[in-house]
Amino acid sequence: MAVVREFTLPDLGEGLTEATIVQWLVEVGQVVAVDQPVVEVETAKAMVEVPCPYGGVVTARFGEEGVEVPVGSPLVTVAVGAVPDDLAGEGPAGAAEAAGSPGTVAAASEEPAGSGNVLVGYGTSAAAARRPRIRPGGAGPDNGVPGPPEPVPAPVVPAASDSRTVAVISPLVRRMARESGLDLRELSGSGRDGLILRSDVERAIREREQAGAAASVAGVVGAPSATGAVPQAERIPLKGMRGAAAEKFSRSRREIPDATCWVDADATELLAARRAMNVPGAPTVSLLALLARVCTAALARYPELNATVDTTTREIVRLPAVHLGFAAQTDRGLVVPVVRDAHTRTVEDLSAEMARLTETARSGGLSPAELTHGTFTLNNYGVFGVDGSTPIINHPEAAMLGVGRIAAKPWVHEGELAVRQVVQLSFTFDHRVCDGATAGGFLRFVADCVEQPALLLRAL
Repeated sequence: MAVVREFTLPDLGEGLTEATIVQWLVEVGQVVAVDQPVVEVETAKAMVEVPCPYGGVVTARFGEEGVEVPVGSPLVTVAVGAVPDDLAGEGPAGAAEAAGSPGTVAAASEEPAGSGNVLVGYGTSAAAARRPRIRPGGAGPDNGVPGPPEPVPAPVVPAASDSRTVAVISPLVRRMARESGLDLRELSGSGRDGLILRSDVERAIREREQAGAAASVAGVVGAPSATGAVPQAERIPLKGMRGAAAEKFSRSRREIPDATCWVDADATELLAARRAMNVPGAPTVSLLALLARVCTAALARYPELNATVDTTTREIVRLPAVHLGFAAQTDRGLVVPVVRDAHTRTVEDLSAEMARLTETARSGGLSPAELTHGTFTLNNYGVFGVDGSTPIINHPEAAMLGVGRIAAKPWVHEGELAVRQVVQLSFTFDHRVCDGATAGGFLRFVADCVEQPALLLRAL
């Protein structure tokens, strides 16, 4: 007989204690392989696919999509030994062929065991990584032989009495609805077979905002509208990535005595250097990568700023390597991917790695390791069309460089008034790790490199 094993939400690392179920990847009654992803969850750090260490038949799922569950809570139960081990990786088709009918059960092994792995990409062995990912209605495992393209599974339209499932297959649509406080069960989909699309959610959000605006015209919040209804203020939960960012900002302000200095710099030559680098056939170098290279050169000259403060021992800890974080705006909010060992990378390498991390961040696929343990942060808020800012230090780091937009402005160049491409640089630092002279020297060196990129050759 089969042995039922319970799989709970594992420790996701980095001090995370809960996660929100975004999308189930398996159904009850489906055959799963060892280390097959069974659910996609969203933590305060990233979207993560959680693999199950047991192979067999899923007998139960715990938690609805959109529900937050703590670490250690049950996710699924799996009947281990309900199908032969050599067919457990072949998906529902293989199980049906071996069983002959849904009620057939094979003998269990003497001691069913799991893989011991936890997350995809975190300890999963190479052999396990080659196992197929099985989705309901999907194709069979990839055995390396070319075959027909995998068909896209049709959305399942729930029956009228089904209050749990909705006709949605896009995790982005679910996330938009959840963050906006919309109940997908109350929406009518415009897609095939009633599938709820992103446009349906956006339309519902607009309609709600228009209704709220109409109610506001009738009177102040709390006063009855023309229909007698009392409009309510919108409440947005501070959880997930938004909550994690809010906690980090608050802690930074509570613990770090920060100060900010700023300077305008003529970036005309920096832009010209970038154009000269981006010749046809050569790897593209981004402006952010050039600024990152300037930061690593400045930190090499002022290493006291690549540090953190240990409040327990009351010590300044100067760090040997520069792990450069950079702010990236995504649909899920602001994230700070980290380029490891940035001080050892060339401009081309920095550009490629930052582009990869940015794309991964926008798709929600950054791992906790790619979002933590930074030592210095570069914040390019100029992409929002603003000139200046006073950045909040990314705790527990000691400093952050902010870069405004580069705009044409009148500037005295070689003794004459000219139109030049000017940028404002702002530098926020922890006053415990250095004084104003060090911070000013760092910022001045950065500005000099922006104005004369050839100075970077001296810093190599």
